[in-house]
Amino acid sequence: MSNSPVYLPEDHPQRRALNDEVHARPPDILIAPVRLSYLVLMGSGSRADDLTMLTRLIEGSGAPKPAADANHFSANLGALRIKWERHTEFCRYTFYVQGVEKKPFSEPAISLVPQDWLRALKGQTIAAIHANVLRGAKAPDPVKTSEDYFNGNTIIGSLISGGTGRAYTDFRIHADGFGRLLLCDHQMTPRQAGRLVQRLLEIDTYRMMALLALPVARKLSPVLSEAEVELSEIMSVMQTAGETQEPILLDRLTKLEASVERQYTDNHFRFSAANAYYDLVQQRIEELRESRIEGFQTFREFNDRRFLPAIATCRNVSARLSALSERIAHATVHLSTRVSVTREKQNQAILKSMDHRANLQLLLQQTVEGLSVAAISYYIVGLVYYAAKAFWPKSSVYSAEFITGCAIPVVLAIVGFGLYRFHKSLHDV
Repeated sequence: MSNSPVYLPEDHPQRRALNDEVHARPPDILIAPVRLSYLVLMGSGSRADDLTMLTRLIEGSGAPKPAADANHFSANLGALRIKWERHTEFCRYTFYVQGVEKKPFSEPAISLVPQDWLRALKGQTIAAIHANVLRGAKAPDPVKTSEDYFNGNTIIGSLISGGTGRAYTDFRIHADGFGRLLLCDHQMTPRQAGRLVQRLLEIDTYRMMALLALPVARKLSPVLSEAEVELSEIMSVMQTAGETQEPILLDRLTKLEASVERQYTDNHFRFSAANAYYDLVQQRIEELRESRIEGFQTFREFNDRRFLPAIATCRNVSARLSALSERIAHATVHLSTRVSVTREKQNQAILKSMDHRANLQLLLQQTVEGLSVAAISYYIVGLVYYAAKAFWPKSSVYSAEFITGCAIPVVLAIVGFGLYRFHKSLHDV
């Protein structure tokens, strides 16, 4: 069998980038015991700003610098390992240190990061978690786990990945500003541990990102209520409104439509993003393959009871906003049609009035033309009389008056025929 290369046509410009996308941001390989700190920032600036900060952090470590177009980067800085990922709305940093603390969560991985560097980071924290991955063949005592790791708070926990590990958290922000996550490694492979830690961290991240729509929904709800009342009032008046009221109602309706459409445009992305993040949370929980630990809420139960109602509120407000926009649009079309019909009637009345005036003007013009025929004929007959009186012999049997009288019908006929030809020539133009 020949090993010579086979000719391929030229690659599509995006082929390799699209192929490599499925390999982007791979989970880390974690060997317990390990502790890590996870930081998610919104509004951190551009990718170039993030890369500048990363370059500053790894200076002197010998680690290669990140590529100018990189969306993810990882490097070993001695005892500390850093991983950076850039997403559409946020960027996230994960810091890893092997080993465990003497006292749980007393020496988090981020404590090895220079504080001046952390202060120089741009953006706002939306999620921050300290996590410990411990090696243990048997399940720790739940009460002692809560006291030792979570300050006695109620904890959520479950067997994960077919019972090869246990995960605990309290979904609270502690005094240092970080949440806490404990993962007990029973029989997990290093890659499996990395995937599970990533899923658990992403559950918290995407949950917070989805909940960004909740304040928007709460703020928008009374605005929608006022708009719905306004629309109801307009529709009630529309039923009995006369022609003079319709333009006023249309003006109110178009202003209301503009206001609602602005709210829709400003907030549609946030609500759509909330749905997308919610789906990611549900997917990550599904991937945990949870089993119940007696006496504990699972991650799914906690999110269904605490997280889902908030998302339902956001979806309800989003649906109200969409429905209200459609109702206003339909009402605007209906009222615009009524106003158009009214204007058509007014235009028809105006045209009818103009037609009547044109007929009157035509009658007046015909009267004037009749008088003009008489006047012109009068002057021509006068000229005939003077001509007959001047040039007709007095000894003739016919007098000048007789000749003038005979000329009257001839003159009238000629003048009338001339006006007729003139009108005909105008119509033919």
